Amino acid sequence: MTQQSPALADLHQLRPRVYWSDMLASAGLGWAAFAVAVAQPLGSAAGVIAMVVAIFALFRALAFTHEISHQRHRLAGFETAWNWLVGFPLLLPSFMYAEVHFDHHRAALYGTKADPEYLPFARSARRTAGYVLQTLFIPLLLCLRFLILGPIALVVPSLQRVLIERASAIAINHDYRREATDRLIGVVCRDTLRLLAFWTVVIALLALGLLPLRAIAVWFIVTTSITLIDGLRTLAAHEYESDGATMDKAAQTADSIDIPGRIWTELWAPVGLRFHATHHAYPGIPYHALPAAYRRLTQTMPDYGKMTRPGLLRTLGALWRKGLRAA
Repeated sequence: MTQQSPALADLHQLRPRVYWSDMLASAGLGWAAFAVAVAQPLGSAAGVIAMVVAIFALFRALAFTHEISHQRHRLAGFETAWNWLVGFPLLLPSFMYAEVHFDHHRAALYGTKADPEYLPFARSARRTAGYVLQTLFIPLLLCLRFLILGPIALVVPSLQRVLIERASAIAINHDYRREATDRLIGVVCRDTLRLLAFWTVVIALLALGLLPLRAIAVWFIVTTSITLIDGLRTLAAHEYESDGATMDKAAQTADSIDIPGRIWTELWAPVGLRFHATHHAYPGIPYHALPAAYRRLTQTMPDYGKMTRPGLLRTLGALWRKGLRAA
């Protein structure tokens, strides 16, 4: 399995219209549903339905940060638009993931203590449970990171470096550290100012009574639900059996999981994330071509199906049982 496989050569062609239409539709539907939820009394049937729609639509829009990390150089203006429509409102600007994700794909780092997106969950059910629990607190931590510490860091360079090193990465490995280069400091300062400009308007609308206070509750419910779903999806992305040693490309792919599922699988693993093993084998293939890549690989390589799992619950159950046995 190589990234230059002739059988998949045509699938590396990116279709910008698919990216733009999908992202804009997802964000538009998500924020429209969010507005409906805010307009309804908390707990009402209409409000709950609107929040469910907002959760899954905005989760899909948010998942494009994964594509930005791989395809940003092929999508002019996409990252900027995504930040204003999704990243800034959800307190997850693209710099939190776009370059961090590369370390997860590096052969020298994958599955090691330097991998930001990997922990040996198969060796500890307690670690798995703790990870799921901590996803519930991520929105609060993001508020602290960007709305309280972020403005202070703009005038306190030493704090800015600490935040960049320790609190500027979407990472499940808390030992992961980023290098606070001059370029990265510039990016973080620029996008922090943009994010604060967005949230200054929101806070002003709340203070003037033009935006109801229950918008805050809806925001926390939606974002917490998104982080929980994404946490469960992350647990279903790999076998997490690494002992900390480096892995070659074949071993990385074998340690990853495809869950083609059915149409509803797109709800919890959107934008190609359900084909995670295929993505690790061919990270340059755009998300819209991953289903075709998976079909070709399983048809021409019988052993390729070993990375396929039937669904989320069975995958999580298998990981949990492995953790219990290891304990």
